[in-house]
Amino acid sequence: DRDSLVSLCKPIGPACHTGEPTCWFEGTSECTEDTVVVTGESPKTTLLRLEDTIKQRQAEGEGKSWTAKLLADPKLLCSKVREEAGELCETLEEGEGKKRCASEMADLLYHSMVLCRAQGVEVRDVMEVLRKRFGTSGIDEKAARVVAK
Repeated sequence: DRDSLVSLCKPIGPACHTGEPTCWFEGTSECTEDTVVVTGESPKTTLLRLEDTIKQRQAEGEGKSWTAKLLADPKLLCSKVREEAGELCETLEEGEGKKRCASEMADLLYHSMVLCRAQGVEVRDVMEVLRKRFGTSGIDEKAARVVAK
């Protein structure tokens, strides 16, 4: 009935009173207004599920997969990230509305996650960086950055 909260964390022990690492023994996959398909896997956030799909496409190699094609061609991948970022900005500049903005942001997230995959960066790595920035002024944080290669 969608009244749950899912948190990503690094537990130091079991999170459930049963001694299991999680209280979630069943996950869900396809959800619609009227149905929820229950699976045997642990539930994941949308971004983690997308990340798993990107990894799967990478493992399958080039073929019918747009993701694999992007991973095999860094120049194409970077051009798509730049294109999608521009299209997201256009939604604001042209007053295209919330629906179009969300669609372009979804495209940018997907392409950015493929770029991160190409470099071995996982969603959890990005989330950890974001969590460390909470409570810090964006201006102060940017001034304190050390560029590491």
